[in-house]
Amino acid sequence: MKFFGNVLATVVGLFLFFMISFFMLILFSALFGGDPDAVNVQDNSVLVFDMENVSNDYGGKYSDPLVTMFSEGKSIGVSDILNAISEAKNDDKIKGISILNDNSLTGIAQTKALRDALLDFKKSGKFVVAYSNAYSQKEYYLNSVADEIYLNPGGEVDFKGLSTEVMFFKDFQEKSGITMEVIRHGKYKSAVEPFLDNKMSEANREQLTALLNSIWNSIATEVSQSRKIPIEKLNELANTLGARTPEMAKANKLIDKITYEDEYHNDIRKRLKVDQDEKYNKVELLDYARNVATTPSNFASDKIAIVYAQGEILSGEGDVGYIGEGSIRRSLQEARKDENVKAVVLRVDSPGGSALTSDLIWREIELTKKKKPVVVSMGNYAASGGYYISCNANKIFAESGTITGSIGVFGTLPNVTKLSNKIGINSVQVKTHANASGYSPFVPLDDNFRNQIQGEIERIYTTFTTKVAQGRKMTVAQVDSIAQGRVWTGAEAIKIGLVDKIGGMDDAIKEAAKLAKTTDYRTQDFPEYDKKFADLLAGFPFAQSKDEILKEELGAENFEILQQAKRMTQRKGVQALLPVKIDIH
Repeated sequence: MKFFGNVLATVVGLFLFFMISFFMLILFSALFGGDPDAVNVQDNSVLVFDMENVSNDYGGKYSDPLVTMFSEGKSIGVSDILNAISEAKNDDKIKGISILNDNSLTGIAQTKALRDALLDFKKSGKFVVAYSNAYSQKEYYLNSVADEIYLNPGGEVDFKGLSTEVMFFKDFQEKSGITMEVIRHGKYKSAVEPFLDNKMSEANREQLTALLNSIWNSIATEVSQSRKIPIEKLNELANTLGARTPEMAKANKLIDKITYEDEYHNDIRKRLKVDQDEKYNKVELLDYARNVATTPSNFASDKIAIVYAQGEILSGEGDVGYIGEGSIRRSLQEARKDENVKAVVLRVDSPGGSALTSDLIWREIELTKKKKPVVVSMGNYAASGGYYISCNANKIFAESGTITGSIGVFGTLPNVTKLSNKIGINSVQVKTHANASGYSPFVPLDDNFRNQIQGEIERIYTTFTTKVAQGRKMTVAQVDSIAQGRVWTGAEAIKIGLVDKIGGMDDAIKEAAKLAKTTDYRTQDFPEYDKKFADLLAGFPFAQSKDEILKEELGAENFEILQQAKRMTQRKGVQALLPVKIDIH
């Protein structure tokens, strides 16, 4: 036994030695090895567009730099990519952009922003070309901006219109004995509808149909402009699956060439005037973006603070993937107290979440607005709680495909009384006062407690609509008529007064500068999340974060399902949350 104990101690000791040595090597490299993100751009180079590992607007930064080194925070955001494309436009060494088999995780508003950036890049006279083995609908929307679109002979263009799917659980609840007690306000607040019925309500069908049609019209309009195909023809192609083969896609002018990837690269060589048997110079977009992001180019004293609020609204500190009151409130306070910060842009990409956290952030914006302008830039989502934290800004910008509104409130309480009775469990409560026990999932929800929760829902809904009315200079009755949990796109929201202008982040920044009366300024990103390296070590291996390992093992889509389930367990209190998640594929 002593022998095996010595062997085990030796193995553990060697493991710790190698881990500590590895850590010290990386730390030494970070401190003394120069800039690891530096990229050498050679003359006559092509920027290779690849967004596969970028999903958030903001890559994040942390109070402890070691956390950034060993976590997903080391990644960059869409905002860095947009800056990189803008920089490449004026970089004489960059001759064009190649979009090669891009498969991004960005939402529709982010994709729109990237598309606009590529259109602006083309104004320099430089080329943009695209190749794919098969185009998803969202990727085709982005790639349609290219001068020439290439498709593999065995590929297809998925061009069929938009749809969404809602699953209903009423029968499952009755059969399993696991039910969800639902209390809500808003006839369109359909996040809880699957627990109440086995079919979609007409109100929910109405809003989802309008939502999808609005997004599709925006996509079709831009594709029509780029490809010079009438919108009516695009709708016909979607209805008949007129791009399901490469030949059909080319005949209908959705693509330009059917070819293999090696021929695509030969065409790029021709553009660069490089011999067919020579390699041409390439720069990965993420490397170029990281280099641009870490190389200061503007030293103006005036600053516009950009505060990124991305993900579901929960409680606590927050992180790159979710919004907490800690990091957002601290960021707004820092920006408010910094005399060099002349205005704040709040970038919101959130389906909502905790009503309490939303209200805490709303209050911090209200305090900030008294000292300097606050402009909201909406991303893919700024709905429910995401709209709550946006409604009191001086100006609100949204993309035409932004999903916003959803001004409504609901609460759900899991109940397993029927299941527990089936398996022989009986719960008995003893209490000193009528309401001492609160809610138990093992006891049927009584009318008294339901009325209490309903009263809280109504109170929060009234607070929500009142604050929207104040922020948007409307009456409460006007807000209620467009609220009730109804979801709108940015294109629809501007018509009913929920947003001020259609535009992206750059437009919001320019508006903030205008309101602050400054013309020479630079931007500063927030938040800086308060996470310590010791906390990271508690659950993360040295080389990869826990999330990275799970994503690698499960795949990106399954990992997102896991994250959604995890967020459900973190939801506390009354929710102001978007009723449906819309993904454009």
